[in-house]
Amino acid sequence: MATTDTAIQGLAPQGIYDRFIRPALPEPEVFEKPRNLLWGFVGIHVVYLLGLLPNIVAGTVEGDLPLYRRWAIAAESFGQWPGIHFEWVYPIGAILPIAISNIAGPQFYQLLWFVLIASLNAASILVLSNRGRSRRGVLASWWWLGILTLLSPVALLRLEGITAPLVIIALVLIARRPIVASVLLALATWIKVWPAAIFLAIVGAFPRRRIAVATGAMFSVGVAAIVWALGGLHYLLGFAQMQTSRGLQLEAPVTTPWLWLAILNRPGSHIINNTEIATREVVGPYDHIAVSLMTPVMALAVVGVLALVVWAKHRGAQTQRLLLVASLALATTVVVFNKVGSPQYMLWLAPIIAVGITHGWRAWRTPALLMVAISVLTTFVFPILYMPLIAGDPGVALLLTARNVLLVVLLGWAVRELVSLGARAAGAEPRFERRAREREQRRAGLVA
Repeated sequence: MATTDTAIQGLAPQGIYDRFIRPALPEPEVFEKPRNLLWGFVGIHVVYLLGLLPNIVAGTVEGDLPLYRRWAIAAESFGQWPGIHFEWVYPIGAILPIAISNIAGPQFYQLLWFVLIASLNAASILVLSNRGRSRRGVLASWWWLGILTLLSPVALLRLEGITAPLVIIALVLIARRPIVASVLLALATWIKVWPAAIFLAIVGAFPRRRIAVATGAMFSVGVAAIVWALGGLHYLLGFAQMQTSRGLQLEAPVTTPWLWLAILNRPGSHIINNTEIATREVVGPYDHIAVSLMTPVMALAVVGVLALVVWAKHRGAQTQRLLLVASLALATTVVVFNKVGSPQYMLWLAPIIAVGITHGWRAWRTPALLMVAISVLTTFVFPILYMPLIAGDPGVALLLTARNVLLVVLLGWAVRELVSLGARAAGAEPRFERRAREREQRRAGLVA
């Protein structure tokens, strides 16, 4: 019998990961030791620091930080606070990290921003790995460090570098400390609005949703009260209006057809520079229809995914996995159906996958590997090849298109998992899983 089993295993086809990726990786034991994780974290952040050292010494800033520093100087020196004295593109909570980084003066802005990012990354690693006591958590932390490295141009220099670690900590703590987790999620949402997708997943999948919703609501009421006291209540939700009025941003998945029309020099199709908000957009035939439709289409897609989450929950799906898959599905839906698309949006997805890996690598291997490929392509497009892209280089456009297709694939995986979780809870085997099992059995010679 043992011989037969061995023969069957030998006949079973190996996947791409088992054939090509796994042999190239170091032995698992290397990544399982907490001490190695500590040195890995320190080493990566020392490299970051060395890369930023010329800016730190010269008192200059990179990425989006020149804009952040300008806002901080105007707020602290002239009393012109964004989101209070004028409409702002970000929720009001974003002023916290922006202003904190300027407490030692503009000369040290880059250094303090790095210290803030590094501190939050360290906190996320500590929680994710359970202070090095969780083997799965340590492996997930290595994956997260890898993603931070691949996406370092945005992870170090944009607000998502602040919110992503907060979301990791919140997702790890949500089952044990729902109030603390909800406060962290609310804080992250008032810095960049995307963690609201996690709150939606909690509403649909989490048994203690009332605690989370009440905590988030109380936090938001507190924010509104502070803004009202400072005289800026009419600007509180201005960021939402500014987002809905934007055009088709260059890197958004929904912009891909118009991008190719512009690259192929079709009449009326162009890549333009929106100087008002410092971004690149694409215009072309019927683009105004897409601009007007994408926000309601995105809302409908979110409602559809949320309905699927509620269905799976009522079928009895396992709570922790459902919450994470629902979070990924909702966050990816917002990215895929959004007319605005930026490289930092990948940091909306990676924190959820990192926490998912703590529940088992095999169950989360597909999204984890997809996210690695997405991150590599994202960084190649921006900042490495961004100038050729805006000049209409078809090769770079092909890389961007591949990235956007992988985002759609990731969304498909998450939706399929939601269906699978609901079907399994009901005692049924999903059709696609049954077909895959039968196909594997035929290949192994078990089925005629």
